Amino acid sequence: MNITGQTALVTGANRGIGRQFILELLDQGAAKVYAASRRPETIDFDDDRVVPLRVDLLDRESIAAAAAAAPDVTLLVNNAGISTSTPVITGDLDDIHREMDTHFWGTLHVTRAFAPILAANGGGAVVNILSALSWFSYPGNGAYAAAKAAEWNMTNAVRQELSAQGTLVQGVHLGAAATDIMAGYEGPMIDPRDVPRDSLAGLASGAIEVVVDDWSAMVKASLGGDPAAFYAQLEANLPG
Repeated sequence: MNITGQTALVTGANRGIGRQFILELLDQGAAKVYAASRRPETIDFDDDRVVPLRVDLLDRESIAAAAAAAPDVTLLVNNAGISTSTPVITGDLDDIHREMDTHFWGTLHVTRAFAPILAANGGGAVVNILSALSWFSYPGNGAYAAAKAAEWNMTNAVRQELSAQGTLVQGVHLGAAATDIMAGYEGPMIDPRDVPRDSLAGLASGAIEVVVDDWSAMVKASLGGDPAAFYAQLEANLPG
C-alpha cells in the first residue's frame, strides 16, 4: 500500500501512538484521516485533512455510526487500548473484563464494521497495534497480556478471512514506547513515532507482521524454546 491518497481511520487518535500515526500519515500524503476517539473534542490537529470522529470501543452504536460516517476508508488502524495493570487471579474482575472487552471485542467490532467498507473500496488494509505482551506475561499485567494474546490470534484469523477480498491485515508488536500509558515505567522506551514509520513501511512491502523493537524480537525468538528458560530469565531481571 502506498499511503499517498489513502483515507485512513485511526482509533485512539488523541494521544500516544495514535496521534503519531496521524502525523506520519499526513506526512506521507494521506488524503484524509479520521481521528477517532471517545472524546473527539480533544482532537486538535491543524490540518483540514483530519476529521474528528467519535468511536468508543465499548459502545457498538458509536462504532456503527462511525462506519456510516466514514464510507471512504481504505486503511483502518486499530490502536485504541487501555492498561489496568490487573493480575488475573487477585485482580478486579471488572478490570479484567474491560481489558478483554477493549482489546479483543472492541477491536473485533471495529474491524467487522469496516471490513465491508474496505472491500467496497478495493481491499485496503487493517493494522492492529499489538504488544510484545501478546507473547508473554509480566507480573501485574496478566489481564493486559491475556487480552493482547487474544487480539494477536484474532488478527491472524481476520487476516485469513479477509484475504479473499484483498485486505492486507498487519499485526504490530512493540515493547514500551514513551507515551502517557507508560507513565512511571523506568525501563528503556522507544520513540512512539517509530511505530507508525515501521508499520507504514511494512504496508508498502506487504508485511503482515512488524516487530518494532529489539525487546519484542527477543521475546518472539524465545517462543521456539523452553518457556521455563525464558521465564527464569525474566524473573531474574525483575526489580527487587
